[in-house]
Amino acid sequence: MAEKTIIIGATGGIGRELAAELSAKGKSLHLVARKEEGLAELASELSASFSNCDASDFSALENDLKQLVEAGDEVTSIANCAGSVLLKPAHLTSEEEFLKIISENLKTAFSVVRASTKIMKSGSILLFSTAAVRIGLPNHEAIAAAKGGVEGLVRSAASSYASKGIRVNAVAPGLTRTPMTERITNNEQALKKSESMHALGRIGEPKEIVSAACWLLDPVQSWVTGQILAVDGGLSTIVSK
Repeated sequence: MAEKTIIIGATGGIGRELAAELSAKGKSLHLVARKEEGLAELASELSASFSNCDASDFSALENDLKQLVEAGDEVTSIANCAGSVLLKPAHLTSEEEFLKIISENLKTAFSVVRASTKIMKSGSILLFSTAAVRIGLPNHEAIAAAKGGVEGLVRSAASSYASKGIRVNAVAPGLTRTPMTERITNNEQALKKSESMHALGRIGEPKEIVSAACWLLDPVQSWVTGQILAVDGGLSTIVSK
C-alpha cells in the first residue's frame, strides 16, 4: 500500500505551505479543500491526489478517506489546516457567527479525528489551535472558545488512540501572515499593534508554523503526543516590553 499524508484545508495559507514543504521532503500527498478554486492546480503542481470535501461534514469526510483506503492507500498522517477567525467581543457576536466559528474550527477538527482514526493503523494527527487559548486577548471570545475545544480534543484523543500507535498533537500559532489575516496585516496601524504584542517584535510567517508542523508529523517524533506546541513569538508566555 502507498503511504499517504492528507492535508485538510490545503489551499489556505498554512495548508499550501505545508503541502509544498512535505512534497519537497518526498511525501505522497492527498489534498482536501472545501472550495474547488486552486485545488486542482495545487495538486498538479505537487503531483498529489486531491478531493473536494467539506471536512466539517462527518459523513462526507469519512467517505472521502474510505475511498483512499479502498484505492490502496495507507493514511499515515493527516493535518487539519482548515479554520477561520472572528474578532468580536461576545456581546456583538451573533449566534450564527458563533456557530460558524465552532463548525469551521472545532467541528472540523473533531471530524478529522473521528474519520482518520477509523482508517489509520498508526501514525500522526495534527490539529491547529491559537495562542489566544492560552492568553486572554480582547475580542477573541469565539475563536478562543473553539480552539480551546481543539486543545481538549488533542489531549483526550491522544489518550484514546495511544495504544493504536496514533499520535495527536497541535500547533498554536500567534498572528501569522496568511490570506485569512490580511484584514490585520494589510492595516498598518493594526499590524504595528499586533507586532508590539509579540515579544520578538514581529508576526509569524507561514514557513515558521509549517516547520513546527512538519516536526510533529515526522515519525521520528514517535514519543511526542498530546502536546500543544506554541509557535507565537512569545505572545502566550512572555510579556512584551
